[in-house]
Amino acid sequence: MTVFFSLLAFSCGENSSVDEASREGILIMGNSGEPKGLDPHIVSGVLESNVIRSLFEGLVEAHPSKDGIALPGVAEKWYPVNSKRPDEWIFELRKDAQWSDGKPLTANDFLFSFRRLLTPGLASDYSFMLYYIKDAEFYHKSQRSYLLYRNDPTFTEDWWDSLKEVNFGPNEKAEEGSFNFIGLDKLNLGQLEKLLKNSSLFDWPSTLSTKIRRSLVLKNLTFEKKDRGALKDHELKDLWELIDFGASAPDKHTLKVKLNSPIPFLPEITKHYTWYPVPKHVVLKHGNIGERFTKWTKPENLVGNGAFVLKSWRFNDHIEVSRNPNYWDKDNVGINGIRFLPIGNLYTEDRMYFDGQMHVTYSIASELIEYSREKYPEHVRSELYLGTYFIRTNVSNEPFTDPRVRLAFSYALNQKSLIDNVLKGGQKPASGLVPPFGNYPASDVVTFDPELARKLLADAGYPGGKGLPDIEFLTTDKESSKVTAEALQAMWKEHLGATIKIKQMEWTSYITAMFDKDYDMAAGGWIGDYMDPLTFLDMWMKGVGNNRTGWHNEEFEKILGVAAQTGEPKKRYELLAQAESLFLEERPILPVYWYTRNYLLHPDVKGWSPLLLDNHPYKFLRLEPDPINREDR
Repeated sequence: MTVFFSLLAFSCGENSSVDEASREGILIMGNSGEPKGLDPHIVSGVLESNVIRSLFEGLVEAHPSKDGIALPGVAEKWYPVNSKRPDEWIFELRKDAQWSDGKPLTANDFLFSFRRLLTPGLASDYSFMLYYIKDAEFYHKSQRSYLLYRNDPTFTEDWWDSLKEVNFGPNEKAEEGSFNFIGLDKLNLGQLEKLLKNSSLFDWPSTLSTKIRRSLVLKNLTFEKKDRGALKDHELKDLWELIDFGASAPDKHTLKVKLNSPIPFLPEITKHYTWYPVPKHVVLKHGNIGERFTKWTKPENLVGNGAFVLKSWRFNDHIEVSRNPNYWDKDNVGINGIRFLPIGNLYTEDRMYFDGQMHVTYSIASELIEYSREKYPEHVRSELYLGTYFIRTNVSNEPFTDPRVRLAFSYALNQKSLIDNVLKGGQKPASGLVPPFGNYPASDVVTFDPELARKLLADAGYPGGKGLPDIEFLTTDKESSKVTAEALQAMWKEHLGATIKIKQMEWTSYITAMFDKDYDMAAGGWIGDYMDPLTFLDMWMKGVGNNRTGWHNEEFEKILGVAAQTGEPKKRYELLAQAESLFLEERPILPVYWYTRNYLLHPDVKGWSPLLLDNHPYKFLRLEPDPINREDR
């Protein structure tokens, strides 16, 4: 390592990559790895977000230096219809908004984009970000029976609640391939016809009358039979006609959004890329609304509405974006382009930075943090970051079906030792899921308690780790990920007697394995999507794409539902804290630490300020070469 340190000195050449790029106005950024894609409705990672934010713009834009402040984006103005109950919002769109191909951007583009994100076939991990909109969740979850019944004159919510034991959605505990495994709302035309003839093909609650059973089947069958068009027998009809979707366009420059409950911070939520518009005319040219990974995001096809356009994408080399000549605020964009480098090895990235090959690193190798602070303090940034590093457990796989085992593995983690001896980046031990901020009452239940960990494991039937099945810990293929995994592996061995095998995968394969729940334990983390505790909690609801643990709890979701209808801030926070407490009692994920952001930033970069969500709006940046700094090197 001493030899490596000796190599970390700034390049003294006359024309480094950074020198040339600064003169040309091109920002060079480390971006950790190769993006899974650039479709805002499909991806879910930070490294994808970093690129997407340059290519697309939402209703509002982030402030370059102030957290929680929204600036005009596609919308020039926004306001709740009733400020005392902000459950309906108006966004007035600018008339000069265009796509990068010069076509007008209107409110209808947002409506198409919302529908696309919610289309069940698209299987977006982030569809829940639109559940705040009236009827969005019903549509995305294909709740056919509820939508068919709710307009009946005799319908009441109490009556519907009496049917809660019916497997309307998939029941993963039922026999695979059975009608209950599929769920009543997902049965196709042929299956419904069979069920009408033979009611015993479905395992009904014993309290449900024959009349109600037949009514449920007939209601679904009648809907599926009518006006099928070119649909094949196994294909389900789209439910869009059954919902009263909360988003509408009174005219092409006005977007109205009706919510399920009051949300005073809705503009903050719309900063997230899932709320960005996508170009209907381009998406549908290359596939249908529910197709994943079509050619519309290829460099030669991609059309966006952000300050930049996609110039080139060379796999495992770079993604480069350049100025968008059709961007509404093009005259105030401060740089000419951005080059994103997919450098997975932190040592390589740090070496490239000090060799004058990039302006901003994704991170700093833990062993180099103190060295960099001492030698180049003006280049080192150590900032608060609203995020939590945790370990997912697959609650469908033994031994993590038992919450006592999950708790044991959590209490066996010496978080402070990991931070002090391995990470060395000023992180804080996570005593809960939601990081402390604002007036939210942070949890303190997650601690290091090896004695309790051993007792819980023994109570679960694995004294001293004896009898535990083979357990794999999934992580990414970065060197830093391996070092962290090995430290955790050693803790579980020392305190529980558990032998854990580490499995490393490149980013895309790692994401796919988690999505498929093809793991036992997996390294994970969450960066807040907006400035509210809910962003750390609602992702654990049933069926949410970013959950990926198999865990869900009706009481947890009920508390979140009550919180959604609660306008008084203190009471709302208390309810969210109650939901977090329940979640941590069962602990499907093991909180490890609250993030800090440690990285290197070149002095040429101006307008880059600390932000809790690290979502820097690139249009406000400037590159100003400093000849004095270069002479002193």
